[in-house]
Amino acid sequence: MKHGQIWAAVDALAARHNLTPSGLAKQAGLDPTTFNKSKRAADGDKPRWPSTESVAKALEAVGESFEAFAILTEGPARSMGRISGKAVPLIGFAQAGADGYFDDSGFPAGQGWDEVRFPGLESDDVYALEITGDSMEPVYRAGDRIVVSPDAQPRRGDRVVVKTTGGEVMAKQLGRMSAKKVELLSLNPAYPPREIELANVSWIARIVWASQ
Repeated sequence: MKHGQIWAAVDALAARHNLTPSGLAKQAGLDPTTFNKSKRAADGDKPRWPSTESVAKALEAVGESFEAFAILTEGPARSMGRISGKAVPLIGFAQAGADGYFDDSGFPAGQGWDEVRFPGLESDDVYALEITGDSMEPVYRAGDRIVVSPDAQPRRGDRVVVKTTGGEVMAKQLGRMSAKKVELLSLNPAYPPREIELANVSWIARIVWASQ
C-alpha cells in the first residue's frame, strides 16, 4: 500500500460514514487534526503516515474491519460493492449441534439462521458460525466468527469444522484421514487430539475466513 492509498482510504472511510476526516478523528477520540491534510506530510514534504493505532481507533469507532479498510485502499473502482460485504447465513456453535440447521452435505437448511456481512467474499456456498466457549482458543475466541465452505476440499493441515452424527460440532485441524477414520487435532492445547470413525462424521467443512 502506498502513502496516497492509505490516506485516500481514510478519506473514503470518513465519507462512507458521512464524516469529514476531522469528524472521523473526533469520533475515534483522537485529536481532531489527526487525519487533516496538513498532517500528511512532514517538513520538506516528506510523506507522513497515519499510525496503526489511530487507524484502529477510527475503524472501531465506525464499526469497520481492517479488511474493509484494505479494500478501500484499492480505490473506488475496485472497492465498490466489495466493502459492504456479502450477506451469509450465521448461527452460533450451540445452535449448530441441533437438528434441522444443515442438510446432509453440511449446507444451511431450515429456519433460524441470522445473516452477517463479510467483505471480499465471492463464493455463494459459504456460511458463518459464531464461536462460543474456550475449546478453540487461542486461535478462535468466544465471539469470533468463522466462514466455512462445505464445497472446499479439506486437506491435511487445514482448519475445519466437523459435525458428528451425534450432533457435536467442533473446529479442529485436520490430521490423518484414512478410509475408516479421521484424526482431528485440537486448536486448544488443553484438549487432546481425537480420532473419529468416518461413519460417525456427518460432514467436514473447511474454514476459509475468520473475523477476529
